[in-house]
Formats: sequence, structure tokens, C-alpha cells
Amino acid sequence: MSPVSVLHTWQLPEATLTAVRELLDEVFDGDFGDEDWEHSLGGVHALVRDGDELIGHGSVVQRRLLHDGRALRAGYVEGVAVRSDRRRQGVGGAVMAALEDVVRGAYPLGALSASEDALAFYAARGWQRWRGRTFALTPSGVERTEEEDDGVFVLPVVPLDLTLDLTCDWRDGDVW
Repeated sequence: MSPVSVLHTWQLPEATLTAVRELLDEVFDGDFGDEDWEHSLGGVHALVRDGDELIGHGSVVQRRLLHDGRALRAGYVEGVAVRSDRRRQGVGGAVMAALEDVVRGAYPLGALSASEDALAFYAARGWQRWRGRTFALTPSGVERTEEEDDGVFVLPVVPLDLTLDLTCDWRDGDVW
């Protein structure tokens, strides 16, 4: 396994972007659509290879989250995936360590929406489950996203009250 490479989207050759998309499609078993792909671009990527093969990926993109009357720049984690035959070997931890360094160095907080299978993984890394209500700032106004309440995690760099409301900015597809 190679060391983690950390590069911005614009620095990734087309072949690497293709490999990332193929990894995400494989890991998410066809449940990773074009909008999900779009959410993973435009930020910093952490890549792990074994020789020439991509075995792990994650990215951090900038979003705005509204909390306690403030619009905070957030490093939002997207597209975290480890090839199935390389799981439980430290690849996901290496990807997340690199992304967490980006979050701590550039943002007041990190955030992500975790799948049910990944809840324990993020919690063990120090990510904290959001205990307040979640919302999205949509084109038609602020809308409640109750179905997301249990899956939103944050990595606070500045003090936050995790019991207050948290509102994400709008985007197509899954808002969280």
C-alpha cells in the first residue's frame, strides 16, 4: 500500500478520475449516481493505491452549514470508499486521517452523512453524531430533513452546540 496522495480535483488526471468513479460505483454497488459523483468533485481528494491500482478514496469539499446564527465553512466529506478486498486493513483510516488533516487545517468544522454500516467507523475516529435537528436550505425555503438526523456527523474544530439545529446549503440529489 502506498502513502496517501492528497490532491485537488483539478490536479487529478482523467485516468485517475475514471478509476475513482469506477471504485465508487463498485463499492456502492451501483447506488452511486451522477449527482453523488458531482458532490465528490471540486475539493481535495485522498487516494490510496496498491501499485497501480486504486484501493481507497475520499474527498473533502467546501459547503456552508448554518449553526446558531452563523454560516460556517465546512469541510464536507464525500465519496469515501475502500475496495472490498482491502477493507479492515487500515486503508479507510488512512484516507480519513488525510481528510481530517484537511478539515482541521482549513475549516471550522467537518461534516458528513454516514451510512448505517459506517456509523461505528466514524464515531471511533472522533466524529460526533449531530444530536440536534437537521434542515436544508432549499430553493423554496428551509426544509426539515428528519430522515438524516441520525446519520449526520461533525468534526468540530471550533466549539459547537451539537444539540442545536444544523442546516446545510442546497445541492441537487442528496442534500446531506
